[in-house]
Amino acid sequence: WAVLVLTLVLLGLWAPCVVSRQPNFIVILADDVGWGDLGANWAETKETPHLDQLAAEGTRFVDFHSAASTCSPSRASLLTGRLGVRNGVTHNFAITSLGGLPLNETTLAEVLQEAGYSTGAIGKWHLGHHGHHHPNSRGFDYYFGIPYSHDMGCTDSPGYNLPPCPPCPRHGTAVRVVRKDCYTEVALPLFENVTIVQQPVELGSLARRYAEEAVRFIQRASDSGRPFFLYLALAHMHVPLTPVLPPAPGRSIYGASLSEMDELVGRIKEVADSLGKGSTLLWFTGDNGPWAQKCELAGRLGPFVGAWQRQRGGSSAKQTTWEGGHRVPALVYWPGRVPARRTSHALLSILDIFPTLVALAGAVLPPHRRFDGLDVSPVLFGHSDVGHKVLLHPNSGAAGQVGEIEALRLAQYKAFYTTGGAMACDGSTGPAERHQPPLVFNLDRDIQEQEPLDVASREYQAVLPAISRAYTQALQDIAADNVSVADYSQDPAAIPCCNVQHVGCRCHGAHGATPDPHMEKRTPRLCL
Repeated sequence: WAVLVLTLVLLGLWAPCVVSRQPNFIVILADDVGWGDLGANWAETKETPHLDQLAAEGTRFVDFHSAASTCSPSRASLLTGRLGVRNGVTHNFAITSLGGLPLNETTLAEVLQEAGYSTGAIGKWHLGHHGHHHPNSRGFDYYFGIPYSHDMGCTDSPGYNLPPCPPCPRHGTAVRVVRKDCYTEVALPLFENVTIVQQPVELGSLARRYAEEAVRFIQRASDSGRPFFLYLALAHMHVPLTPVLPPAPGRSIYGASLSEMDELVGRIKEVADSLGKGSTLLWFTGDNGPWAQKCELAGRLGPFVGAWQRQRGGSSAKQTTWEGGHRVPALVYWPGRVPARRTSHALLSILDIFPTLVALAGAVLPPHRRFDGLDVSPVLFGHSDVGHKVLLHPNSGAAGQVGEIEALRLAQYKAFYTTGGAMACDGSTGPAERHQPPLVFNLDRDIQEQEPLDVASREYQAVLPAISRAYTQALQDIAADNVSVADYSQDPAAIPCCNVQHVGCRCHGAHGATPDPHMEKRTPRLCL
């Protein structure tokens, strides 16, 4: 009998406990974070010791890009592995949006759920909240967070923003201050699954609650014996900034918020390590670059300043196709699998998260569609440092039609068919300019994108045919694909509201809710 049991164990046919060979996945997505917001990337940054430790114990990717330079399209691409021109999400959804990420698009959560994973989304969603566009209908077993950006609704403690926004009205007769960039009529909701558990959300406690819910989800999944996928979409570093602790003398509000985000990531890493080092892959990155018009409340670009555009007005960060708009920090940590203290210069993208995690889970990609992302597991494991040959950058609001591909990367060359600057801190914007032939920069020599190649130079004439060929082939591939169209129609009835009888849809107080956040969180308000 002993020999038989030993034989079965060795053959993998029997074991006293079943241990999944599938790895756990944690994807942490920061909001509006700059490439230079990590000390590991930019020596001037001192507020990220936990992230810097993560970089030291894992691999840092310095040529990593978001799939768009604004919220909804970037997140849609992360969860589908496809650019907005394919998955239909080309610009942001509103609080009144009826639609969201098209339902015929398959999400990473749906693929992993089918492969036996417990799936959770915590934080900002911004891919549609009405009806079946809610996270619980898109492959996530559990959801806790806000349905869109946390500046898209009023709160009682508005935090730091430029311009500052007023708090939610408490009475119908209150004088309401109407400002273009502020949501004053409807309070920001907090969801647990399909239930609004707080409206308006208490912004100052949001980071703590996200961390607590993430830990609970990880523990529940671990106790169940199933592998898990946690998508943690942080409110940091998007405005309004609401650091719990005021900045120390000589430190900025932004620095205090950055420290808070860093501590949150450190806590998640600690919990992941407690499950047994080597069982969990942690991938940290950002959805797009800093929101420059927020001035001192915006992040750090590092060297990616888009000097050519700045000379002509406007910002070269969020909403643009300049490097500062889409080059984002990226760290991957997986003890025993991903090399420590390694810096990779491979050209990678947030698009790669989908096919890479699908492959590592032993699942298969959805059929009848083409993907812009690659399985980059050989790069993660240090077996290769070769990523994309060509990477496409869609217009994201600063210039050109949103979603259209009018900038691309080919090796060290960056080509622009359209340029433009988003609103800068000084209020200026850069006019849209068409370039035919394209404006081309050699990023190996000119990371600041300051001086394009002379069209008459040998270098320009040598690389132009390859750029033109890559651009034409990309557009032809998209045209031949099974593309989706998102519904961007709006209706005020789609606004999440837990109490239509109360001004601003306010919950707590009107329903006699307890001020304790944990009890309040468990008290049902309204199921959509």
